[in-house]
Amino acid sequence: MTIPTDTLVRPNLARDTRNVLSRELKPVLRDPFTLIFSLLQPLVFLGLFAPLLIGDSGRPAGETLAWFVPGVLVMIVLFGTGSTGSNLQYEMMTGSHERTLVAPLARSSLLVGRALKEIAPIVVQALIIVLIAWPFGFAADIPGLLIGLALLAVFGVGLGSLSYSLALATKDREWLFWGVQQSLIFPLLILSGMLLPLDAAPDWMRVVAAVNPVNWVVQAERALFAGDLGDVTVLWGWVSALAVAAVGLVVGVRAIRRSS
Repeated sequence: MTIPTDTLVRPNLARDTRNVLSRELKPVLRDPFTLIFSLLQPLVFLGLFAPLLIGDSGRPAGETLAWFVPGVLVMIVLFGTGSTGSNLQYEMMTGSHERTLVAPLARSSLLVGRALKEIAPIVVQALIIVLIAWPFGFAADIPGLLIGLALLAVFGVGLGSLSYSLALATKDREWLFWGVQQSLIFPLLILSGMLLPLDAAPDWMRVVAAVNPVNWVVQAERALFAGDLGDVTVLWGWVSALAVAAVGLVVGVRAIRRSS
C-alpha cells in the first residue's frame, strides 16, 4: 500500500482509517460489476421464492413483497459481509497484509477502514433490489428506507469486522474459515424469519430467534419500510445492530493488534 509522505510521521486513527478506506474502495470502483454479480443469489431468491410466498398466502403481491424484500436486504448483508474475511485471508497468503503491518498506520485503522468499506456495497445493492422489486408492487416509506439503509450499514460494519476477525484467527486455513462461516450463517438466516415466518415454528426455534440479532434487524427493516418508525422492533433492531458493530470492532481491533 502506498502511504502519502505527509502521513509518515506518527499513526493517526482518523487519517489512517481514511487512507485504508480509500485503498479498499479502489478495487470496487475499478470493477463495479462485482457488486452486480454478488446480487445473483438475492435475485434468485426474489425471483423464485417470492412467487411461491405470494401464491401460498393469497395476499396481494405488494403486501407479500413488503414482508419479503426487507429480509432479502438483510440476506445481502449477511452473505456479503460475512465472506469479506476471505479477502483478508488472500492478502495474508500473498504477503500483502504483512506489508501493511510495517506501514506507520494505527493498527486499529486497518480493521476499521476495511469494515467501513462494506457500507458502500450494502447501500448500492440494497437500492438495486428495491428498484427491481418496485414495478412488481413493492413500495417503501422513504424516511423508513433511509433509516433502514443506515441500520443495514451499521449491522454490516459489525458483521464485516467479525468476518475479518475470523480470517485473522484461521490465517491460511481457508477451509476452516469457510467451515465456520457457513456453520454460523445458515442457522442465523433460518432462525431470523428472513425467508419464512416463524409463527408456526416449534417453541425452541422461537426462543432461539428471540435472541438472534439478525431476527431483530429483519423485523426492524420490515417496520421501517412500512413506515412504522416508532415500532418497538425498530428500537430492538438498532440495539442489535449496534451491539454487533461494537462487539465486532472490539474483537477485530484486538485480533489485528495481536497479528502485528
